[in-house]
Amino acid sequence: MVISSIDLKDGKVVQLRQGKDPVLERDDPQALIAEFDRYGEVAVIDLDAALRNTKPDGSTANTAVLKKLLRSGNVRVGGGIRDAKKAKELISLGAEKVIIGSAAFTLADGSPGINTAFLEAMVQAIGKERIIVSVDSREGKIAVKGWTESAGIELVDGAKAVEQYCSELLFTCVEREGTMTGIDMDLVNALRSAVSCRLVVAGGVSSVQEIAALEKAGCDVQLGMALYTGKVSLRDSFIECLDWDKCELIPVVAQSEAGEVLMVGYANRDAFARTFETGKLTFWSRSRNELWTKGLTSGNTLDVVRLRVDCDRDTVLAIVNPAGPACHTGAWTCFKTGSDRAYSLEFLSSIIGERFANPKPGSYTATLTPERVREKILEEAEELTEAETHADAVWECADLLYFISVLMHQEGVSWKQVLDELDRRHKK
Repeated sequence: MVISSIDLKDGKVVQLRQGKDPVLERDDPQALIAEFDRYGEVAVIDLDAALRNTKPDGSTANTAVLKKLLRSGNVRVGGGIRDAKKAKELISLGAEKVIIGSAAFTLADGSPGINTAFLEAMVQAIGKERIIVSVDSREGKIAVKGWTESAGIELVDGAKAVEQYCSELLFTCVEREGTMTGIDMDLVNALRSAVSCRLVVAGGVSSVQEIAALEKAGCDVQLGMALYTGKVSLRDSFIECLDWDKCELIPVVAQSEAGEVLMVGYANRDAFARTFETGKLTFWSRSRNELWTKGLTSGNTLDVVRLRVDCDRDTVLAIVNPAGPACHTGAWTCFKTGSDRAYSLEFLSSIIGERFANPKPGSYTATLTPERVREKILEEAEELTEAETHADAVWECADLLYFISVLMHQEGVSWKQVLDELDRRHKK
């Protein structure tokens, strides 16, 4: 599959040829990641950090932008990660994985070599599963320090040496980076046969056909220049990377953002193309033998947030926003018989939002002022601390959560933001 790349320099999104010559610049990183996230993982690279263009506190011109992007999708982050403390901070801010480059191949005294002490410290701090080691190669040897120097280590030897410290390798063919002249498949095949971990390839990839060939070789692709110039379509790449040799129809599991499994259908190439074109989940109807956009007649559509492929590339998980019940029987999901939507904090928030947006006569929620809500929170918190039985505690917790949810709505705070902050503290 394709991992889209967002390279940041001076607070802008850039694309550089071979890491130095600017080709294009954009100032819409949030819009870009919203688009890229529909198709898969996203790599965010702080080029200023990689080039040591840092402020006294260690931040760069990209830090504020980067922090906003880290929880905007399935994000891996790289650029200037030279110690475990920095890696752990990025994980706590929402990065799923960190990409380590030169630090893995530079010893403490600055000389080239496999820095096992650094790699072991990284594994201890964040775990092997969150580490990606970048094996950048120029003329078959590991390149370091912004691709300006050689570590004198053969690509395959270096990859085999660091594999035990990471969950995947990112291989960039430096000579072809940003040129869109095609990947060096001989080098890719040699590397693929030498290591067993996940392998992501970058540098020179220029067509959907090449991406599909790399997929069959067991490699994912990280794309930059080809995406920004329009030479490669994420939609076409997603479709072609699915395992069509195994089956003509791919199972698609529809799931709400709250985690509810809503339904299962099947899609062919045309159905996926229609989904990406309209933003509404579309299947191939096996009974009618035609394309079928869910809810097109009833209005109960499934608006697509993102699609994710399983490890075998033969099943797709569609994260969606349902406009109504998913089942033709009127049930909220096809795996229940009742029409009620499962209650969740997100559902509670949506109800509160609706009460304020469209107040109904007699609505208690719509009468709550910020001052009154704060008074009620203090009151309910005290009652909770004084609860004498389990049933009383449950009752008071419900009251307190309701008023907290009202205050959150008034302050523009979502439960996702609260949970993200708790996640940050947990990983800190």
